[in-house]
Amino acid sequence: MAGAVTTRRPLMGARQGARPQTTDSGHGQPVADNKLRREFAREAPDTGYVADITYIPTRVGWLFLAVVIDLFSRRVVGHATAADLKAGLAIEALTQALLGRRPSSGSWRGQGLLYHSDRGVQYASGVFRAVLEAHGIEPSMRRTGNCHDNAVAEGFFATLKRELVGDEVFVGRHQARRAVFEWIEVFYNYRQRRHSTLGYVSPAQFKLQFTMRVA
Repeated sequence: MAGAVTTRRPLMGARQGARPQTTDSGHGQPVADNKLRREFAREAPDTGYVADITYIPTRVGWLFLAVVIDLFSRRVVGHATAADLKAGLAIEALTQALLGRRPSSGSWRGQGLLYHSDRGVQYASGVFRAVLEAHGIEPSMRRTGNCHDNAVAEGFFATLKRELVGDEVFVGRHQARRAVFEWIEVFYNYRQRRHSTLGYVSPAQFKLQFTMRVA
C-alpha cells in the first residue's frame, strides 16, 4: 500500500503479546435479538448496516478499527480508529455514517434502518443504545459464538488483513491509521476493489448506478 510506513525488523510490538479480545459479551447490558437473520442482500441503500471491530498491530500497541458497512452497496459508510476499545470507538463510526448518509428512521420492515453487530459491550452500552434510539434505528445482534451471523463484516476484515496488513507491522498508530483510511476510502470504496456481489463494480459505482435508475 503506497504511503504505508511498515517494517520487517524483529517483532517487538503488538504481535508479541496475546491477541486482543474485541468482543466482550460478559456484561449485564440488554442484548438485542438477531433480526437480520443473515439477510445480507438489501434492495435499497441505508436500510441495513453491519458493524464490527478488529485490531491492527503496530510497534507501539494495537490500533482498533470499527467499521459500519451498508449491506446494499457493501460500502464502508463509517469507520473510526482508537487505541482502546471503549464505546466511543463504535459511536464515532456510527456518527460518521449518520452524518454522511442520513438514513430514514422507523422499523426495519418499514424501510427504516437496521443496525447489526456482535454482542460486545460497546454496542450494548447505554450510551450507544441512546444514539440508536435518538435516530430511530432498530438494533440487531448476532447469536453468541456465531460469526456467520455477521459474515459481511467478518469478510471485510479478512480482506483488509490480507490485502493491507499481511505480514507487516506498522511503526506506529499514526501510520496504521493513515494506511487504513487510504485503503478504505480510495481502494475499497471508490476506485479499485470490485465485488462479485455487486456485479464486479466498486461500492461507489454500484450506489451511483442505483441512483441513476431511481432518478
